[in-house]
Amino acid sequence: MVRAQPLARLLLLCLTHLSPPGACDVAGGAGSVNSLPAAGSARLAPSFDAATPKNVTALVGKSAYLSCRVRNLGNRTVSWIRHRDLHILTVGGYTYTSDQRFQASHSPHTDDWTLQIKWAQQRDAGVYECQVSTQPVRSFFVTLHVVVPSARILGGPDLHVDMGSTINLTCLIQFSPEPPAYVFWYHEDEVISYDSARGGVSVVTEKGAATTSYLLVQDAAPADSGRYSCAPSNADLASVRVHVLNGERPAAMQTGSAGLSDSSRAIALLLVASLLHARLRSALLAS
Repeated sequence: MVRAQPLARLLLLCLTHLSPPGACDVAGGAGSVNSLPAAGSARLAPSFDAATPKNVTALVGKSAYLSCRVRNLGNRTVSWIRHRDLHILTVGGYTYTSDQRFQASHSPHTDDWTLQIKWAQQRDAGVYECQVSTQPVRSFFVTLHVVVPSARILGGPDLHVDMGSTINLTCLIQFSPEPPAYVFWYHEDEVISYDSARGGVSVVTEKGAATTSYLLVQDAAPADSGRYSCAPSNADLASVRVHVLNGERPAAMQTGSAGLSDSSRAIALLLVASLLHARLRSALLAS
C-alpha cells in the first residue's frame, strides 16, 4: 500500500486523466486513483512497447532520458511519477514539480513520451513510473542509475620494482557511459613527457566500456621513484607510489607487472619489443 498523497494532488491526477465529470473515484487504498471507463468504449487498449529500455544509466552532471513508448494511447494521458516520494513530475506535456530539471517531451505523431532530467544527481537514481490514465491505470517502470566515473591503478597503493627493470602501471577507468577523451599520466606533479631526454616511456590506452591505460617506464632508476597518477578527462585522478629498489627485498615485494592480466602483459612485452627494435635499427643505421 502506497503512502497517502495530498487531496489536491489526487484531484489533479484525476482531472488530468480525462475522466468524465463525476466519474473520478478515490479507491483501492490511500494514494490510488481510479477513473470509471466511458460507456460504450470499444477502442483498442493502450499498451507499452516491451523493447523500451527498463534500465537507464546516466553520468552525474549530464542529462538523463527516460523513454516510454505507448501504443493506442487515444485521448488518454501519460504521466511520469517518481517512486521515491510518489511525486507527480509531469502530466502530458506539463511539468508539475518546482524542480525545473524535469521536463516531459513528446514528438507529434509518435508513441514516445520522454522524461528528461537535466544535470542528473546521484539522488535522482531510482524507479520512475510512466502511467497511462486507463481504468485501471497501466504503468511502465524505468530504473535510473546515476554513476560517477572512477579510476584506479592496479596493484596499489604501493608498488616495488627492481632498479633496471620496467615500471608497468595499469589505470582502469570504469562506470562511464562514454570513454574519456584523454588520459594523462603524472610523475609527482609533472605531466609525463613521452619524448623527453630520459626516453623509454610508452603509453597505450584502450578505450571501451571500461577504458584501460598502460604506462611503461624502462630501466627504472631511483629518480623514477615517487607518486604516479593517471588523470582521465571524465574522472578524478588515481595514484600509486612506486619504490625503485637497489637490491632490497621487502616482505611485500611486488613487481611492476603485479595485478595485470595476460593481455596487459602481452601489451607490455610488445611495447618493450618495439622499443628494443627501434634501438637496434638506430644502431644499425648509425654503423
